[in-house]
Amino acid sequence: MPSVLNQSFPLRRARVHEVCGPSAAGFAAAACAQHELGLFLWVKEAWHSEILNPIGLMPFFDPARLLLARPRDQADGLAVVEDGLKDGALAFVVIEITRPLDLREGRRLQLAAKIGNTTGLCIIPEGMGSNAAETRWRATPFLDPQRKDSTLMQWEIIKNKSGTLGTWNVQWDREMRRLHVVSPAGLRPGFAGTSG
Repeated sequence: MPSVLNQSFPLRRARVHEVCGPSAAGFAAAACAQHELGLFLWVKEAWHSEILNPIGLMPFFDPARLLLARPRDQADGLAVVEDGLKDGALAFVVIEITRPLDLREGRRLQLAAKIGNTTGLCIIPEGMGSNAAETRWRATPFLDPQRKDSTLMQWEIIKNKSGTLGTWNVQWDREMRRLHVVSPAGLRPGFAGTSG
């Protein structure tokens, strides 16, 4: 990965980050996969009709490492996430939120992550970020007509408390279980006008 992306991904430990966009779940899975050891907790409110299938995450990590929590509502979900972050026994914690976090809720998650030295990620609807988030990303599918592969994503860091902003075209390598930054044909990442 280019050094500029390396400054922001893998996500900074002991902090809570955010991601939005249609490829947010793929971003979350790739973020989890950066941790070779430990369990992951994924929290999603029980009233959602769609359910995360751990088998679908096999290209990223062993689904046996995933714990799923289906709390009644977001308040219960935030309590579960706070406990998971604070405990320090988990490698990574993901929550899918449906309403904006207020500053108090966001700050509580940040403090819990710091106490447990655990990384957290909130999957948020577009435009629903918290001021307390360390970074905020937008993950979208990316169509490259010159490639047959359909797994390309565009990751854009749209908020960063401790670094710069940027946009990258990325691809998850299923066999090697690692992330590749994909440059547009004939262009190198980091040049003006490129998104690689």
